[in-house]
Amino acid sequence: MGFVDSLVGLSKFLPEVKRPEKEVPFTQKLLWTVVALVIFFIMANINLVGLDTLSPTVQQILFAQTLLASEAGTLITAGIGPIVMASIFLQLFLGAQILNIDIGSNEGRAKFQALQKILAVVLCFIEGFIYVGSGMLTPIGGAGLTNPLTWVLTIQIAIGSIILLYLDEVLSRYGIGSGVSLFIAAGVSGGIFWQTFLPPIQSALNPAIETGGILWRTFTTGDPLLMLPLLGAVVIFLIVVFAEGMHVNIPITMGYRGTGGRYPVKFLYVSNMPVILAMALFMNMRLWALFVAKVPVVGAVMDFLAWATMIPSSGNTQVFHAVSTGGESLVAGLFTNGFTSGMFNALFQGGVFLILLIIACIVFGWFWVQMGNQSTQAVAAQLERAGMQIPGFRKDRRVIEKVLERYIPPITVLGSIFVAILSAGGDFVLSGVASGTGILLTVGIVYRFYEEIAKSQQEMLSKFLGKMS
Repeated sequence: MGFVDSLVGLSKFLPEVKRPEKEVPFTQKLLWTVVALVIFFIMANINLVGLDTLSPTVQQILFAQTLLASEAGTLITAGIGPIVMASIFLQLFLGAQILNIDIGSNEGRAKFQALQKILAVVLCFIEGFIYVGSGMLTPIGGAGLTNPLTWVLTIQIAIGSIILLYLDEVLSRYGIGSGVSLFIAAGVSGGIFWQTFLPPIQSALNPAIETGGILWRTFTTGDPLLMLPLLGAVVIFLIVVFAEGMHVNIPITMGYRGTGGRYPVKFLYVSNMPVILAMALFMNMRLWALFVAKVPVVGAVMDFLAWATMIPSSGNTQVFHAVSTGGESLVAGLFTNGFTSGMFNALFQGGVFLILLIIACIVFGWFWVQMGNQSTQAVAAQLERAGMQIPGFRKDRRVIEKVLERYIPPITVLGSIFVAILSAGGDFVLSGVASGTGILLTVGIVYRFYEEIAKSQQEMLSKFLGKMS
């Protein structure tokens, strides 16, 4: 028995959500989804025991909250980060042929999921330690391995992410959609709501400073540029909705003279998963950069990667530094300050960030298509089992694969590039106030939730009409 088989066997000792023995009714799916969402929001409001709330929180944690469905200082401090990173690591291992698993077969996918679960649990504890050990979160009494509260905080953060792991498993089997997607959409939606409608409040550190949401600050200052995030959110929403409707129809028939039809291949064939995986990878690079900052050579390399994978802003002039000072967005900075040396640095960093994001999205898009049973070979096999064929060609899976090869691989690449550019462009416009990536993900997630709900209702209607006939 190999090492992989040993880990797969070890996963059997972990608690598992039992698969439903029969189809779950739509009302129960909706109930489980609501329950999971309520639990998520409750966890987001339970503060960590032993955390020094007076110590400053590193800005990079705050940036990643919307992308990782996390809330710094609470049970969901790490959010879905360990879950996503486990998937990323295994996909990289598969690409480098370190793991020899046939993800095209049911047995291979089962092994992959078992390994992902084991690795996710391990990463929950590792990332929990990184958050505390790197100084991003400080326990009462100061940071240090000798402080017992360091380990107490680590365990709490790990338990929070493990709960999210099992909530995701519950939703995938008894709920609607994916728990990872649901938590991201919930976090982003809540953040945008408060950033827009937050009433005026006084800063706890400086009572002379009064802050509030976008609408309040726009009315009090009279600066129309403050409305730019809302306008950008609307534009991104319209672009994503339009792109969701774009598709290529491949003609198919049932037999030689059977009923004709079309197999649609969407422009966003890869959905928004490449962006989720890429941004989670970038965030973890910055976490590791902070953790190994004092290690010679390794710290310098990780510091550079942290800079290259950081969303730039006009106020970020610390070019090679893992912790950004933050600032207004690139577009707003051009309007207010013009083209300065700091703006040049930010634009250069933005170009590097965009190139790396596009490359990462293409790689993860390809992996996602393979893992999601959406590859050319998988789709051809599905059409063949359904008795479908391409009109004008003989009934042969190889013929179907050859035709699909003209569409699926190019659309996978183009769709991955599109979501990368849209995500980065939104972040350049909305940086400092809202997350373009978060809005992109939320729109795509909500759109797919709508499709799943509509599909469930259509199936219920078909069953009802079948009983009536």
